[in-house]
Amino acid sequence: MSEVFEEIAASLDTGKPLVVATVASSRGSTPRKPGAKMAIRPDGSFCGTIGGGCGEAEVWQAAMDTMRDGQPRLVTVDLTEDVEGDDKICGGIMDVFVERFSPGS
Repeated sequence: MSEVFEEIAASLDTGKPLVVATVASSRGSTPRKPGAKMAIRPDGSFCGTIGGGCGEAEVWQAAMDTMRDGQPRLVTVDLTEDVEGDDKICGGIMDVFVERFSPGS
């Protein structure tokens, strides 16, 4: 997780915006637990993880929306649904808080 904090520090130093997604709560079996973080840069690249797979992709999309409009979001990632493939096999639910850091604004 230190790489996420390093990314936040770099954002503060350079003045470039950054979105941070943090697992706020989890119920059942989830790939990551509360406190896990992922930092998303304006170009869509990221560091850290909140679990991978389609749940992380869902949070990444919300992060890009937050990067654009600055509005924080709470994303509920439901890993209990039956879907084709094995992307949601954990069986739990995570709430992920997504917020933008905009240094200098």
